[in-house]
Amino acid sequence: MGLNDDGLFAAVLNRPGSLGPAADKRSRGELPLEALSHAEAREAASALGSLDGEAYRSFNMLIADARDAFWLRSTGEGRVEVAPVAEGLSMLTANDLNDTESARIKAYLPRFRDADAPDPDAGDWSAWQMLVASREQQASDGERGAMNVGTGSGFMTVCSSLVALPGVDRFGEKPKWLFAAGAPDKMPFLDVDLGA
Repeated sequence: MGLNDDGLFAAVLNRPGSLGPAADKRSRGELPLEALSHAEAREAASALGSLDGEAYRSFNMLIADARDAFWLRSTGEGRVEVAPVAEGLSMLTANDLNDTESARIKAYLPRFRDADAPDPDAGDWSAWQMLVASREQQASDGERGAMNVGTGSGFMTVCSSLVALPGVDRFGEKPKWLFAAGAPDKMPFLDVDLGA
């Protein structure tokens, strides 16, 4: 994931069953870099939506700026699908956007919706920091329902980020980014210096 100087955010995630590289596919890691070469989310989503989905292993991607947010979905076959993300709170994992077939989304989307929203201007992200750090496994399939994974199953949370983009009424302000350089129940969230 990353941010550019225009306030454009881009992040890519694997879809189920697609961990790791494939010798005949391009790296999904180049997708956020391609998105961030654009100034606006709409422009970036349109450009990436024209990519050949078969060139990459399957992925989900979020591209957002102060005006728009888009979910890009590729099954690894055919074209990359692009859909706008509706205003309000949404959650994306390896599954589809807001897909309650994902144990994590089923367990945590309602909790995020019920939690106090962050107030980045006041430096208060506490409710969401607690949720991101949670190891509670509120799903029948256990580990996959936790936000903060780490039970020795081979997968673990190695870092966490919280990002706030300024609204369109706050043109010229920098986004705010908090980063925990490890599991967020063990490492503190610190401000990322985005420059002047």
